Amino acid sequence: MSPSGDSRGPLADGEWHRLHPATPLLRGGIALVAILGGLIANFRDRFVEFAVGVQEDDPLDVLIGRGLLLPGLLIAIGVVGLGILGFYLSWRFHQFRVTDEVVEVRSGILFRTQRQARLDRIQGVNLVRPLLPRLIGAARLEVSVAGQDAGVRLAYLRSAQADGLRRDVLTLASGAKRQTAPAASADQAGGVVAQRIGELLAPELDPADAEVRSVVRIPPLRLIGSILLSETTVILVLVLAIGGPWIVLSDSWYALFGILPALLGMGSLVFNRFTRSLRYTIAGTPNGVRIGYGLLSTSNQTVPPGRIHAVSVKQPLLWRPAGWWQITMNLASGSANQNGAGTPATTVLPVGNRADVERVLALVLPTLSGPDAEGVLRAGLEGTGGADGFINAPERARWLRPFSWRRTGFTLTGSALLLRSGRVWRSLVIVPQARLQSVALLQGPVRRALGLATLHAHTVSGPVSTRLDVVDADLAISLFADVSAAAVTSGAADTTHRWNASPDQVPA
Repeated sequence: MSPSGDSRGPLADGEWHRLHPATPLLRGGIALVAILGGLIANFRDRFVEFAVGVQEDDPLDVLIGRGLLLPGLLIAIGVVGLGILGFYLSWRFHQFRVTDEVVEVRSGILFRTQRQARLDRIQGVNLVRPLLPRLIGAARLEVSVAGQDAGVRLAYLRSAQADGLRRDVLTLASGAKRQTAPAASADQAGGVVAQRIGELLAPELDPADAEVRSVVRIPPLRLIGSILLSETTVILVLVLAIGGPWIVLSDSWYALFGILPALLGMGSLVFNRFTRSLRYTIAGTPNGVRIGYGLLSTSNQTVPPGRIHAVSVKQPLLWRPAGWWQITMNLASGSANQNGAGTPATTVLPVGNRADVERVLALVLPTLSGPDAEGVLRAGLEGTGGADGFINAPERARWLRPFSWRRTGFTLTGSALLLRSGRVWRSLVIVPQARLQSVALLQGPVRRALGLATLHAHTVSGPVSTRLDVVDADLAISLFADVSAAAVTSGAADTTHRWNASPDQVPA
């Protein structure tokens, strides 16, 4: 039972519940029907020939002539019935419950499977609405926790129930109790059509938890320009510009069998990135940062406070004239953390200017703020070296990094470790001290001879690399001690795993 005074939704009462009745159809029933239809359409002649020993123009005429129409219909109905029964039993035995401590799922008919996700280890809650489930008002709820393939997935729930269950899961994970919500009026309860239209048009942000307006808006022209100037598009254009004339002039049309799949894959990647980012939104909520993506299939992910282990701000060379940047992050989850296009939801900002970067960083790293932090961020993004607040690599590092040694450096603030690198492709990596797991110094024979070392700040794995290839060895040793002490202090004082709990509820 829920604690006294706690008003949570009907799906978070600690009892076992079932998924949306259309789940079997959405999870494979449509594909099964399509496959059976294709097989029947393509192999019915062969089947009748095998069954009755002759082949004529119309198999149905053969069955009628032999008096086998009724047995054939009964066999077909039996096969369909067995399929329906299998899907029904699969749905019947697939249940979930949400208690004060875990989200638990059990499934399986002959072989039972049971998974649990501890609420105090939640790294993110993702609400995905693929196109077909959106049309019937269904959504997939994914609860990701620390660890590889350690999350649970509820596919599918009614859309309104998924929204409510996400709020309840985050509320329970935060350590706070949800306040009693006012009962819905008759007009609200009856507005099913209006609710469905709202889900189709604007599913990224839940008005109950976040401001409707995102703190960042990506203009379509900027998005198109960033895709045209991306490495993938440049490679695609070069392949077409070089490979196309070569195939025509050399009459080597067989080469299309090798080039065409690669072109289709790259083209699909570019198209998916465009459609996914058209409706990008990001906003702060009481339970963390919510990031929304998607045009046809939508996804919005809530990342609770303190779950971001590293943030990278990058600027490719072709984006520099426009002043555009991209932000990615590392999360302690490799399971259900997927966006609407089926790719890892680690992109915090697909493309944005300096002002957008500052607003997004203020959301995802609220401890990195203040006048001093603004100067450090400015130097980390656009600084070229020198006395700019970063401890840069010495001149002897030019033997290993001839173009970027002046910009390669680090600094330690009161809340984070910042690593700056790259002159052609600029990069700034920010690692919160409370998320640091360890720090390593690496030194091979070449770096030892030059008095250099490689610094590696250990966090969870992800797209953000937390390595700095060339730093002064003596300074790196000093930083090693400072970062180790700061990580222990920050980790001990960190209470973000129960971000809305009262001080007496958080263990010391």
